[in-house]
Amino acid sequence: MLIAIIATLALAILVNVSFLARSAIAQGAKPTLEATILGAVVNFFDTLGIGSFAPTAAWLKFRKLVPDRLIPPTMLVGLTPPVMAESVIFLILLGVMVDTTLLVGCALATMIGGIVGAPLVARARVWVVQFILAIGLALAAGAYVMTNLHLFPGGGEASGLPVELTVIAVIASFVLGILANFGVGNYAPMLVMLSLMGMDPRLCFPIMALGGSLMGASASVRHIQIGQVDMRVVLGLTLGGIPAVLVAALIVKSMPIEVLRWMVVIVVLYSAAILLRAALHGRREHRAEGATAAVAAS
Repeated sequence: MLIAIIATLALAILVNVSFLARSAIAQGAKPTLEATILGAVVNFFDTLGIGSFAPTAAWLKFRKLVPDRLIPPTMLVGLTPPVMAESVIFLILLGVMVDTTLLVGCALATMIGGIVGAPLVARARVWVVQFILAIGLALAAGAYVMTNLHLFPGGGEASGLPVELTVIAVIASFVLGILANFGVGNYAPMLVMLSLMGMDPRLCFPIMALGGSLMGASASVRHIQIGQVDMRVVLGLTLGGIPAVLVAALIVKSMPIEVLRWMVVIVVLYSAAILLRAALHGRREHRAEGATAAVAAS
C-alpha cells in the first residue's frame, strides 16, 4: 500500500511540475533571486520542523513582494513541489509505521478541502483574506513560542487512532485544507491535534506532508487557472525549495533552531499586525461604500 501511495505521489509531482513549467513558459515568467533564496531558506527549515507557510507569508508581506490578496495562493503554489519532495522522504523513512487508514484518510480530506477552498479565496474580499492570514500568522507565532517553551503536548507512542478519533482527524484535515488556501499552514494544528490524541509526534510528519502535498497539487492547478498568483515568486520558491529539502532531509537532518524560531516569531507577529490593520481598514471602507450605495439607492 505504501509503495502505491509513493508511486501516486511521484506521478502527482511530475504532473504538478510539468503544469507549472508550461504555465511559466506561456507567461514568460522568470524566477526572482529573492524568491529563490526565500524558497531555499524556508523549505530547508520546514524539513527540520519549523514550518514554511508562516515565514514565507511574513516575508512576502514584509518585503511587499506581492499584493496581499496574492500572498496565500502564490506561496501555496510555489511551496507545493518542495513539500511533495519532502513528503516522499518522510513516507520512505516513517510512512511504513503509520496506520494506513489514518494516513490516507487525512491526506484525501486535506486534498478535498484544498479543492473546495481554492475558489473561495479567489472570490473573497481582500480584507477577508488579510484577516484570515493575520489570524493564521498569529496562531503560527503562538505555536513557535509554545514549541520553544516546551509547552506543546508530548504525544504518545501510537501509530494509529481509534475509529472515532480517526473520523475527527479526517474532518479536521478537511477544514485545514480549506484554510491552507488562505495561507494558514496545516503542520502546527495537525501536530498538536494528533499528539493530544496519543500519536507519536514523529509519525505525524508523513500525515501532514502527504496531506499538504495532495492538497497543494490539486489546489495549485485551480489557482494557476484562476490566474491570481505571481508566477515569478512561485518559480523562485519552487526552484530554491526542492534542493533545500533534499539537503535538509538527507544531509543535515537536524540542527538547533530554537533561536531562529524566536526570530521568526518577531517577523511573523509584525506581519500579522500589519495585515490585521489593513483588514480592519478595508472592512471599514467596505462598510462605508455599502452605506453610500444604500443612501444613493434610496
